[in-house]
Amino acid sequence: MAMTQLIQQGKDMIWSFTDRFQDPESRQQTIKFISGFVLGIILLLLLIMLWWDRSPASFDPVKHSQEVATAKQQHIVTGYTSTLTLIKLTNSLLNKSGGYLSNDVIPPSIWMDNIPNWEFGVLVQIRDYSRALRNDISRSQSQSLEDADLAIAEPQFNFNSESWLFPPTEREYRKGVTALESYLNRLSNTEQDDAQFYARADNLADWLAIVEKRLGSLSQRLSASVGQIRINTDLAGDPDANQSTPAPAELITKTPWTEIDDVFYETRGSAWALIHLLKAAEHDFADILQKKNALISLRQIIRELEASQESVWSPIILNGSGFGFVANHSLVMASYISRANAAIIDLRALLNQG
Repeated sequence: MAMTQLIQQGKDMIWSFTDRFQDPESRQQTIKFISGFVLGIILLLLLIMLWWDRSPASFDPVKHSQEVATAKQQHIVTGYTSTLTLIKLTNSLLNKSGGYLSNDVIPPSIWMDNIPNWEFGVLVQIRDYSRALRNDISRSQSQSLEDADLAIAEPQFNFNSESWLFPPTEREYRKGVTALESYLNRLSNTEQDDAQFYARADNLADWLAIVEKRLGSLSQRLSASVGQIRINTDLAGDPDANQSTPAPAELITKTPWTEIDDVFYETRGSAWALIHLLKAAEHDFADILQKKNALISLRQIIRELEASQESVWSPIILNGSGFGFVANHSLVMASYISRANAAIIDLRALLNQG
């Protein structure tokens, strides 16, 4: 009986709506209501997109380490600032406005690509530094044991950056943060010696070699926004060198127009992360840098990278020709990245001097 009444009530509601929609005045009111509702949803999603389409604020690695050490009553030992900066970068990636967006599958984040590419740029630097920390900086020599916590953290940060579920990316990266925090706790304990951070010139140079290749690749991709014919220099400098398959003497490279803003924001994220890691290195490797007279070179790299973080006043990333009427944001960014990369090459040469 109850089921029959429910069915009848449903039928009455449908017929009532049908009768209302057949009336011209009621139909117009209904259409206005639906249109207003849809427009309101669209405006709400646009406001959310604008709110989420922002990178986190920068921070001072040295000041941040002092605040955390005071709050946790820990000792600021060699490597404390760099390790804590790596943790802070990862937490900023996960906890910024909108959270981690690269693996989202629902609106409005699925329509956004600038911040996800920015996130990937930051993530690449986190991966590179965690690998250098695990393989070089925390080990005294090639035959020494690797740190157990860093052996957990490094592969966690290399988990698929776009996994939405089973498991979500955020969960795996937080496991990496937990392992780094465990390493940091042991590192700051002056009564133990099982966790180490070796601030040596060769360790810093090894990490900078990775950074150099990353920035070189980004610079090439940015410059290819206008298309270039490049001479193949793959085997330059070694007359006996070989490669797997033959390649043409001239290469035509051009970034597709749909990927120009992607490369720009990936570079911007990568530079943002590098600024903080280099400032932390300036503190932890201070003695080595001063001895090698390389402190000014490091600060020049930071200054070039900071210039890449200036506000973009255009609503879109413009891609004018090199000397054309319209600006080319990619070439401007490539200029900063190339100068920073050249300074890194000089810094590595200083560090490798006996």
